[in-house]
Amino acid sequence: MKRVLIGLLGTKMDGGTEAWRWDRWRPTVSLFQHEDLAWDRMELLAEPSFNILAKQVADDIRMVSPETSVELHRTDFGKDPWDLEKVYSVLHDWSRGYRFDPENEEYFIHITTGTHIAQISLFLLNEAGTLPGKLIQSSPPPSGKFRNPPPPRYAVIDLDLSKYDQLSTRFEREQTEVLDFLKSGIATRNPTFNRLIERIEQVAMRSKAPMLLTGPTGAGKSHLAKRIYDLRKQRAGLRGGFVEVNCATLTGDTAASALFGHVRGSFTGAQKDRPGLLREADGGLLFLDEIGELGLDEQAMLLRALEDKTFLPVGADRAVTSDFQLIAGTNKDLRAEVAAGTFREDLLARIHLWTFALPGLAERREDIGPNLEFELEKYHRNHGRAVSLNKEARTHFLKFAEAVDTPWRGNFRDLNAAVTRMATLAPRGRIRPEDVAEEITRLKESWQRPERGCEVARHRLPDDLLETIDPFDRVQLCYVAEVCMRSKNLSDAGREIFSVSRGKRAVTNDADRLKKYLARFGLCFDDLR
Repeated sequence: MKRVLIGLLGTKMDGGTEAWRWDRWRPTVSLFQHEDLAWDRMELLAEPSFNILAKQVADDIRMVSPETSVELHRTDFGKDPWDLEKVYSVLHDWSRGYRFDPENEEYFIHITTGTHIAQISLFLLNEAGTLPGKLIQSSPPPSGKFRNPPPPRYAVIDLDLSKYDQLSTRFEREQTEVLDFLKSGIATRNPTFNRLIERIEQVAMRSKAPMLLTGPTGAGKSHLAKRIYDLRKQRAGLRGGFVEVNCATLTGDTAASALFGHVRGSFTGAQKDRPGLLREADGGLLFLDEIGELGLDEQAMLLRALEDKTFLPVGADRAVTSDFQLIAGTNKDLRAEVAAGTFREDLLARIHLWTFALPGLAERREDIGPNLEFELEKYHRNHGRAVSLNKEARTHFLKFAEAVDTPWRGNFRDLNAAVTRMATLAPRGRIRPEDVAEEITRLKESWQRPERGCEVARHRLPDDLLETIDPFDRVQLCYVAEVCMRSKNLSDAGREIFSVSRGKRAVTNDADRLKKYLARFGLCFDDLR
């Protein structure tokens, strides 16, 4: 492949027309004085006011390296060579207009000459891929007394960090540390959740836009929001605090006051000014859990605060400012709430840029084991008492916890409660199989719900019957059985079941129709009663 050098004319260091110019180091010319560097072409960028100097440098390059062709390019940076916007634009336009041939040519960008602004621009264009190639830095020979003076030096910098094993390993290690931090050090195994955490890490470090965490109650939204705040404070320079509020607790006239503050005398009981949670979060992060519970008026005020960083406290006639970052949490489908008119569509659009759906514990059964250990460690930290499960007890608990029919209705709150109870009752800090069995019974009882009519009726029907009919027939039969169970007689049940179709019949005999329907399944009304 041909080797091409792209560089700016050094108006001071490359200068000189006297014969003694060869006695000093000139960065551009020096790159052609290395035996291990052979250049096919030099693209020399120079401002028009230095045209004579540029031609002199081009001639010197040809003298040192006759096999190299030198092309001069006019780059006019204007009156202020320190104007980043202007310099970058000129170099960007030149790069876009240059016909690169990466399949046949290898490019090197010289970043020793030019102003610091020009060097930064070259670096940014190279990093963005607009100016492809490797960066090359030239430097004078080392100073000192030498019998044979050493040649000038150079260094090639390839911004493809994947080629640097130590750097790549370091970055991977740092990213792993960040992901572990967001996961509280839990070695989660669920691939969907792990990919979700990777995306959250990228957004948390690169964007200040609102984030929306969705998922069932107890999925860990609040805990994750706090970890995101800690990460941003450590690595993104977040200076303010973490303010958390459950919007379900903000009701009535106090909701706006709690969020946006109020001035003294704005309503009965307002005996002094109140800053409000948004002002407390200035410079920090505000976590609004269950944001779907906010009233429409508060939603409108929040939207303005997000867009303008300003809002009016209750009773105030002058707006105040607060520059906060927002994370919202909800267990509702906010799109359905918008359709129902209980949530503002414009607010949803504002907070929906980065939405992450946290799975419930039942969707992450392979993570129950690592989370079990985490909960035991947390109990130790909080209570100063180390507790563990013996092998049999652990196997028994995980067999139950990871079973597909274990609902985990409260998600991680249920797991936390289970570990807390077992650890508290464990004799001598050791959870036994009988302790696990007792806790399993307790969990099952907590998950029981009063059965609905159709579910009760289902238990009145023979199991072998339900197994031999199609699912849609099963649903219909359960409904008919439920109506029969609470009706006084066959006629009353028939009238309710056939309340619509009976009006379209010339002769109505609801009891007979119902009797025949039940007979299809070998049932009668008295059996269900």
